[in-house]
Amino acid sequence: MTAPKQMARDERTEFAAFLSGLRPEQWESPTLCEQWRVRDIAIHTVSFDELSTSGLVSRFLRGGLSIDRINAIGVADYADWSPEQIVALIASCTEPNGLTGAFGGRIALTDGMIHQQDIRRPLGLPRDIDPERLRTALDFARFAPTILGAWRARGVRLVATDLDWSFGRGDEVRGTGEALLMAMAGRRAALDDLDGPGKAELASHF
Repeated sequence: MTAPKQMARDERTEFAAFLSGLRPEQWESPTLCEQWRVRDIAIHTVSFDELSTSGLVSRFLRGGLSIDRINAIGVADYADWSPEQIVALIASCTEPNGLTGAFGGRIALTDGMIHQQDIRRPLGLPRDIDPERLRTALDFARFAPTILGAWRARGVRLVATDLDWSFGRGDEVRGTGEALLMAMAGRRAALDDLDGPGKAELASHF
């Protein structure tokens, strides 16, 4: 079994490779994260890694303890960076550090996986995700502090059709593990890739 930190390293390595192949105009494309372009999401995935403890506290205070504002500050700090600089930073931060290294690296793994799909889905660039990595992210997303997928999936049973994974009680909602992960993360676009008698109940929680 691969350790979560190694999974996070692999995920970030693949993310950097993917980003390095994007055209300049794709870096400015919209994503599933409202008001964030590809470049914004890319830098967000590592915008906490370079912070010391005092730097992390400072950013939280500057953001008034609002997660949205805290994240926006982190993205704004790198607003003048080129795509090449962003890719180089991600490639140098494959080892999760600080906040993203918490829970054995599961934050970096799960956040990075979701955000890569936030970029890939609108660009029409799907990928095959390593099953072990995806299963680990699905398990963590249920109770991850900023996702709380179990709350969004309350009253239904999520069943992956491409790997051995399920969660919850109630009418079934079926789909790929990737679609279930994105749904737990609150991405409405993923609902189009799901079916089953519990789909309407799940949709009502968005």
